[in-house]
Amino acid sequence: MTDESRPTPTPRTAAVIPAAGRGVRLGPGAPKALRALSGTPMLIHAVRAMANSRAVSLVVVVAPKDGAAEVKHLLDEHALPERTDFLVVPGGETRQESVRLGLAALPADITAVLVHDAARPLVPVDTVDAVVEAVRDGSPAVVPALPLADTVKEVEPGEKGEPEPVVATPARARLRAVQTPQGFDRATLVRAHDTIAASGEGATDCAGMVEQLGVRVVVVPGHEEAFKVTRPLDLVLAEAVLARRRANDGF
Repeated sequence: MTDESRPTPTPRTAAVIPAAGRGVRLGPGAPKALRALSGTPMLIHAVRAMANSRAVSLVVVVAPKDGAAEVKHLLDEHALPERTDFLVVPGGETRQESVRLGLAALPADITAVLVHDAARPLVPVDTVDAVVEAVRDGSPAVVPALPLADTVKEVEPGEKGEPEPVVATPARARLRAVQTPQGFDRATLVRAHDTIAASGEGATDCAGMVEQLGVRVVVVPGHEEAFKVTRPLDLVLAEAVLARRRANDGF
């Protein structure tokens, strides 16, 4: 069989979930990703959210260095879609390092990568699919995002509790609140981690690292239920969303 007649390999997508942080804003106790939401760890909800997409064939969970065995046990004891493979790897000291370690664990045939926050346990499958589709359609970096409801002020940071002077008021129509999963062409994301990490500049998210390469990042519509659980009030909201889903789904 010639190269021309050989079938093109089906693109495979993996999701990397960095879950090595402790989540201090939720207070003392278990790491944020392992906090229970309706009796199930948030991490399991996040893993299921990725695995619910038929486009995702592998989910890599990057666990705390000393908690990989515990996370592996959690995955083993909870029902997860059988069509999806799961892998647990130890993480690093920072989110950026943990994502890099997750990338390093991917099989060679993975062509696209989603990076998802464990603290966004309720992202709908339609949002996941929209990100994957945009990457497969040729966008090297894709983020789901929502328009802002509030006016945003840029300020000069001051001491805690002190009034801060306003520097500017950005045009709200041009601003978006970014969510996850963020999707990438694998080679682009690997290059960003190799280049930006080596320069020491870093970024608050993977899309920001790709932007520093000069690569175009595009936005697809996010979803209000893909909010990040960082405060005790967010847990209350997440429980309400799950209760509504159970009522609507009849279980």
